[in-house]
Amino acid sequence: MFSMIGLIGGLALLIILTMRGMNLLIAAPLSTLFLAIFSGIPLFPQMVAEDAPSMLGSYMEGFSGFVASWFIMFLLGSIFGKVMGDARAADSVSKFVVDKLGTKYAIMAVVAACAILTYGGVSLFIVGFSVFPLALSLFKQANLPRRFIPATLAFGSVTFTMTSPGSPEIQNWIPIPFLGTSAYAAWEVSAIVALFMIVFGYWWLKKIIYRAVAKGESFDTREGDPIVEERELPHPALAAIPLFVVLIISYIFHDSLGTSALVIALTSGIVAAWALNRKFLDNVWESASGGTMGALLAITNTAAVVGFGAVAKNTTAFTAAVDAVTHFPGSPLVGAAIAVGVIAGLTGSSSGGQQIALPLIAPHYLDAGVDPEALHRVVAISSGALDTLPHGGYVVTTIRAICGETHKAAYASFSAMTVVVPILGVLLAILLFSLGM
Repeated sequence: MFSMIGLIGGLALLIILTMRGMNLLIAAPLSTLFLAIFSGIPLFPQMVAEDAPSMLGSYMEGFSGFVASWFIMFLLGSIFGKVMGDARAADSVSKFVVDKLGTKYAIMAVVAACAILTYGGVSLFIVGFSVFPLALSLFKQANLPRRFIPATLAFGSVTFTMTSPGSPEIQNWIPIPFLGTSAYAAWEVSAIVALFMIVFGYWWLKKIIYRAVAKGESFDTREGDPIVEERELPHPALAAIPLFVVLIISYIFHDSLGTSALVIALTSGIVAAWALNRKFLDNVWESASGGTMGALLAITNTAAVVGFGAVAKNTTAFTAAVDAVTHFPGSPLVGAAIAVGVIAGLTGSSSGGQQIALPLIAPHYLDAGVDPEALHRVVAISSGALDTLPHGGYVVTTIRAICGETHKAAYASFSAMTVVVPILGVLLAILLFSLGM
């Protein structure tokens, strides 16, 4: 009972502290302390026998383990995004899409711009900062309530593009070493689910926004709003080439190198972005330095909540929960989806949730004869659902830092796109696999 109080209470505390604006590097350890005290986990390694779990030991093991596994990918991804941003290539691609679709299709234009950039490997946060000024301008011209911009950005960035076949986002690559699959695992089902998310999610997003408009909501201009500057940009075709370079290189090497293919792909993308757009890039090394700082912020925030999950998995409540879902009656894919989704929710991170869940559940399901490609796809999609609970790092950054909104105003529509739509996508994937696809 006390362990369950610690687990639920620790998660609740993490959500509350994050929503109140506390830094995740502080909120996560404080929540972990609450969890450890109620679960009876000793605080320091010196208080336990060798190799026995302690709060500090387990937390830092989870934190450092995630950094060791994924730092290079985070680093290269962030530098690629920063170079694309500083060379105005990301602006050129997104402006091209926005201009082609125009004010009449303002919502579609923002979604499409985000989708193209993220599927090409640009960091989610770089995409948010790059597309937000354009989204703001479009929503202003169309007189749409600005509180829906976070949901629109997120729908184009962290739903169908994040887990589609071949996506270079790490959520699609983490399962590979655990399951022996590739980034194109179960591509047929993945493509159908992505198409469903696009169609249903876009229809629902428009319905939510225009329902608010019908009630009298409109755009409100605020002091300090960013302005889309009229400045020279790279040609959209040249600006888009680095995105294709990342996708093509990752496809060529994904079978032979697994997750390391991302290293070659993102490095090639950085070189291509610099070579093709260096006229617009003031200093590539300054961009690389800025990208490095962005990578450190992103990976430490994720690792902070992974550390919380690493301590949580030593509790009796967590063990009972994992045991319950891995022996869930019916399709084992349902149990896998629940396990990964819940752990991603606990950590507030899709990548962190996978990193904690897969070592625990992958051997169990593979030994039970579950198709590894089906498992890969279900795990990837389900990790992108509950990871966007209010305390998630991406949620806080997008709603507050990028868009200047509050959870109260923006989170309902945000969660509809990033929680409900992916959950429906998971259910569709499981149904298709059960039908033999």
